[in-house]
Amino acid sequence: MKNIFTWRVWILLLFIVLAIIAINPTPNAEGIEVKSVPSGSAISEQGLSQGEILLTINENEINTIEDYNDAIAELQYESQEIEIKTTEETLTYTITNDIQFSIDENLTLYNSDLLEDATLLEVNGQEIDTYEEYDSVLDILIPKQKLIIRTDEGEYAYLSREVPELTIGEAAKSNLLLGLDLQGGTRVLLQPISEDEITDADINDLISVLENRLNVYGLSDIKIRTAEDWAGNQFVLIELAGTTEGEVQDLISQQGFFEARIGEETVFIGGKEDIPYVCRDDGSCSGIRSCDPVGDQTYCQFEFQITLSQEAAEKQAAATEALEVVFDESGSGYLSENLDLYLDGELVDSLRISESLQGKATTAIAISGPGYGLNKADAVEDASANMDQLQTILITGSLPFDIEIAKMDSISPIMGESFVKNTIWVGLIAILAVAFVIFIRYRAWKVVFPMIFTGISELILILGFAAAVGWNLDMAAIAGIIAAIGTGVDDQIVIVDEVMKGVKERFSNWKKRLKTAFFIIFAAYATTVAAMIPLWNAGAGLIRGFALTTIVGVTIGVLITRPAFANIVEKLYEEE
Repeated sequence: MKNIFTWRVWILLLFIVLAIIAINPTPNAEGIEVKSVPSGSAISEQGLSQGEILLTINENEINTIEDYNDAIAELQYESQEIEIKTTEETLTYTITNDIQFSIDENLTLYNSDLLEDATLLEVNGQEIDTYEEYDSVLDILIPKQKLIIRTDEGEYAYLSREVPELTIGEAAKSNLLLGLDLQGGTRVLLQPISEDEITDADINDLISVLENRLNVYGLSDIKIRTAEDWAGNQFVLIELAGTTEGEVQDLISQQGFFEARIGEETVFIGGKEDIPYVCRDDGSCSGIRSCDPVGDQTYCQFEFQITLSQEAAEKQAAATEALEVVFDESGSGYLSENLDLYLDGELVDSLRISESLQGKATTAIAISGPGYGLNKADAVEDASANMDQLQTILITGSLPFDIEIAKMDSISPIMGESFVKNTIWVGLIAILAVAFVIFIRYRAWKVVFPMIFTGISELILILGFAAAVGWNLDMAAIAGIIAAIGTGVDDQIVIVDEVMKGVKERFSNWKKRLKTAFFIIFAAYATTVAAMIPLWNAGAGLIRGFALTTIVGVTIGVLITRPAFANIVEKLYEEE
């Protein structure tokens, strides 16, 4: 047998090795993997990096996402109210693990949503003259705690006040990113609605608020991108892995405009400008406070604390200064107007204002709201969901304009796993079917085996490309892979037919016939690419995966796999 390892074949083998490295198959991977580490955080400075498998946090074993959440919850301090005095103003607000500002050697505040460029004078009535005095006060308020995080790469032990804000997930078995069709989740296509022209900057603002809202709500593995159809309509495509339609529909479909009114005057709105701090996931300042039967239902009330900016607090003080004081049956004094909370124009709750707050610029207030259910468990669940939603909107603010859901698809994770299994079986059956047809056509295994090898090579190279660029594999992408490999089989048949004609003519014009074969192949390639381009934005880009994988697949074929296949077949038939 003549040597079939020509330079074209070696190039193919090199690309196969690179593709396998990019895919990084690890079928036995288990545990909880670090998906990302915030840059500049204490744990990133210790060297913890993406891809490590968490084993323990302070001796708490980490085997599930729930284990991680429980271990992190133990690191949270109870909330406490502090008062700081600066050269600009005096602020009172609530803290947990973060005092919410940093200071430099001159005691000037920075990295703060409270104040900027003000000089710190006092904390809780204690004068601060040096950075060392501030550090001593901080050690009393928020003492550093020891963290020992052990991973499969090593151990990280350090002292810190901050709670690690890692993005985690189940350990990946490869670098391939599966789309919602294969892992389950929800895909939402949103269309902005506005009377004015919507610019790219507007779309970017919308995506920014949506990302904040979904991240704050606790949803992970979120992908948001712009989309556009051929009519010029702009969309935002959101994919949320592992979530159901009901979990996200209300959250992303409403504008989320929150405002608090005293009478007809708005005193503060949702967002960082008016509300720099919202207590969340801390039972001491956030949670379900009471549950009582009401008729045939159960009513539960949630409550959480927020910190207003000084400007919002002063606006609230001005709105209450001229109000009358009224007394209830117990003799307690309240102001004649309530603090009414509205979400998208609907009254969420109405809070009575104590007479002691009249004209007072207080920054620490409590927000409450209801939840209902046929029993206590249902009422607690409803109240918790309402609290989460309201907290999220207070943190992130409202959307820049109205949006409507143009399309929503939801696939369960179980169905996603079923798709993966079915895809594998269909792929194997397709390979066997192609091999059988090729054998019937040529009656020669030396044709069948190179064709199967080339088809599998193309599959590996396409998957390697997807892993390298981070492209999601969904059902449309898999259809594109099948189309590309199917096109490859057609091209291989053209090559074999031309080579066999050359054999019958005693090798006199093999090169000419191979040139003829590749002229046909390149013409088919150009036609395929031209046909795929219109699909790029078709359906607002929902079938872009089909277009991309088909183009990538046929490009890999004509440049790498089919020249190698032609060399192999040529060498095999030279023996005859």
